[in-house]
Parts: sequence; structure tokens; C-alpha cells
Amino acid sequence: MFNHWLRNHKVASWLLTIVRIYLGYSWIKGGIEKLTGGFDAGGFLQGAIAKSTGDHPAVQGWWAAFLEHAALPGVKFFNVLIPLGETLVGLGLILGTFTTFAALMGMVMNAAFLFSGTVSTNAQMLLLEMFIVVAAANAGRIGLDRWVLPYLRGLFHRHHAGMDPTPAPAPGMNGKSKGAA
Repeated sequence: MFNHWLRNHKVASWLLTIVRIYLGYSWIKGGIEKLTGGFDAGGFLQGAIAKSTGDHPAVQGWWAAFLEHAALPGVKFFNVLIPLGETLVGLGLILGTFTTFAALMGMVMNAAFLFSGTVSTNAQMLLLEMFIVVAAANAGRIGLDRWVLPYLRGLFHRHHAGMDPTPAPAPGMNGKSKGAA
């Protein structure tokens, strides 16, 4: 019942718009600060790896291994990916463009930050992003998705309209089964 309301009700779309803009502002603010402030994820990654030791580690060993053997050696890539990703997620959420995908990518980043032992606002943002993902198109109804998604659906359907969905018979086959007259 709540799921149906979240996905279809006009009041839900307005509430989701408020949530979406709040999240978008949070993401774009963090992304632009990183883009303009000389962001380097190396210290964050090393700090997360250090949190994986001791009696009660904040970071799981498997995640620390990923950070140590994949993320840290590729820190230059992450130095670009994180601020750019945060900025694009923020832009998508504020404008309501590809809203569900933007919220999903925000969830991925929030989960990565949580796995790395940084709570901050990540848990709250993750929960709010879940509502947007569950609401799907209704979360972007008061945004550019109102026009972008129907346009893309039209392009997709127009592209496939000329194709016959039934497969053609194999060469040399007349479509009759063996033993048919």
C-alpha cells in the first residue's frame, strides 16, 4: 500500500521532490568542493584501511583488501571519479533527470563511504535515496524526467516498431513439423 502511494500519488511526488532537491544539493555541494579544492582520496583510503584492524574494526577486512589492492593503486582514477560522480548525482537529483539512476549511484557511493567507516550523513542519505529508488518515475515527475523519460520511451518504441517480434523460420524450413502433410 505504501509502495503504491510512493510510486503513484501526487503528494508523494511533491514530498520526493523536496527530498530529491535536499539530497541533490548535498551531493553537488560536496562534489563541487572536491572539484575546486584539489581533492585527494589517498588519505581517506589509507584511513579506512587503518580502521580495519584491532578488536572492533570499523571496516571489514574484505573491504579493506579492496581499498588496499584496487582503490589505493588507482587513487588518481578515484580522485576524478568521486567528485565527478558526486556532482553528476547532485545535478541529476536537483533537475530530476534520470532521477532513479542518480539516486542509485548516490546509494552506491554512500554505501562505499559507510563500508569505509565514515558514518556522517551517509546513512541518512542512503535511506532517503532508497525512497527515491522505490518511487521510481514518481520521484522525477516534478522535474525533467517528466519529459525526458517519455521521449526516450518513444525513441525506443519507434526503433523497435518496425521489427517483427516472431522469429523467421530457419532457411529451407516451411514452418511445418515433420509428418505434417
